Amino acid sequence: MAVRDIFTGMPWWVKWIAVPVIAIVVFGGLIVSVVAFVIGILFKLLIFVALVGGLIYVVRKFMSSSSSHGD
Repeated sequence: MAVRDIFTGMPWWVKWIAVPVIAIVVFGGLIVSVVAFVIGILFKLLIFVALVGGLIYVVRKFMSSSSSHGD
C-alpha cells in the first residue's frame, strides 16, 4: 500500500493543509531546533573565519613593518 493509495479519495485540503499542519505540530520543536543548530553553526563559522582573517592581517602587517624597520 503506497502513500498515494492512502490519500486516494480524500479531499484536496487533507493532503495540502491538514497533513502539513499536523506534521508541523508534531515535528515543530524538532524542526526549530535543527534550524537553530544550523544557524548557530553557520554563525560560529562566520566568526571563526573573521577572526582567522583578522589574525592573518595583523600578523602580515606586523611582519612587514618589522622587516622594513630592520633594513
